[in-house]
Amino acid sequence: MTAESLGGRPSDLRGKQIAGYVVESEIGRGGMAVVYLARDLKLDRRVALKLLAPELARNDVFRQRFAHESKVAAAIDHPHIVPVFEAGETDGLLYIAMRYVPGQDLRAMLDRTGPLPVETAARIAGQVASALDAAHDHDLVHRDVKPGNILVAAGTDSEHPEHVYLTDFGLTKKSLSLTGFTSVGQFVGTLDYVAPEQISGKPVDARCDVYSLGCVVYETLTGSPPFQRDDDMALLWAHQYDPPPPVSARRPDLPEAVDEVLAKALAKSPDDRWSSCLEFTRALRLAGARAGPVPGEVAPRHPPTRLSVEAPGRDPEPVPEPPRWAAPVFRPRGR
Repeated sequence: MTAESLGGRPSDLRGKQIAGYVVESEIGRGGMAVVYLARDLKLDRRVALKLLAPELARNDVFRQRFAHESKVAAAIDHPHIVPVFEAGETDGLLYIAMRYVPGQDLRAMLDRTGPLPVETAARIAGQVASALDAAHDHDLVHRDVKPGNILVAAGTDSEHPEHVYLTDFGLTKKSLSLTGFTSVGQFVGTLDYVAPEQISGKPVDARCDVYSLGCVVYETLTGSPPFQRDDDMALLWAHQYDPPPPVSARRPDLPEAVDEVLAKALAKSPDDRWSSCLEFTRALRLAGARAGPVPGEVAPRHPPTRLSVEAPGRDPEPVPEPPRWAAPVFRPRGR
């Protein structure tokens, strides 16, 4: 199996051996990798085998840092991080073998269920936050927290109805330049969830994951990310300059305390955010406990007009008026 073989259809890899794994089927793909269900020939177990885009393997710096980051990720033993079994290179391909988690990712779950009750959203977010803070303790920043990287498996009982795993550690984290691009020109992060400092090319730390997790929580509560725009440039502008619409405008059953918690998670400056992901999700859980149904009320079709969310004791910074191409776009639910 060589890098050139990836140019064929995904079904072409079924039955092929890559390193010590035999590919069974494709289970997911993204811009930089394809994930397959495979069988570990040595231990006779099923694994999730991620194959990185061939151009990444041709970059010496990326390849060296990938090996280092994969070792660090594999050393993290945490119940909410998908364990990494092996990472390496074979025939010009970089690969990662991870535990196969049956179930669905949060993206598929939201597509099926729509917005979640606040207690469910807080419970899922708390497990993701625990994983992120553990990684941050090992000096790893995820940079691409999104529903597609959050796996939701069956829980153990009615009090723990789901068990959540965060995946994609050790892939492209420290191996990226401070501009937010890899050395082969690919942006790190998904635009719906990317932190302002990643966009502007500033150094990033754990607080960029707080922002991305805030975007994910916002979507679990409302059915869509905080910002929706016609094109990528307008979306990048919104992350940098536009305040997120309060979730209570779309969910009147949620108290204003939830708005305040999310506004802090989605602050433009990292200094104004929660200091850790668990601090954020604890505050969310407490705020959500005040939620109650509001009989007869219907959420407005559109978010309210622009609001300013400023940190206490800090003079408001002027927000530039967006050009026409950066104006908000409101899409019907389901798109």
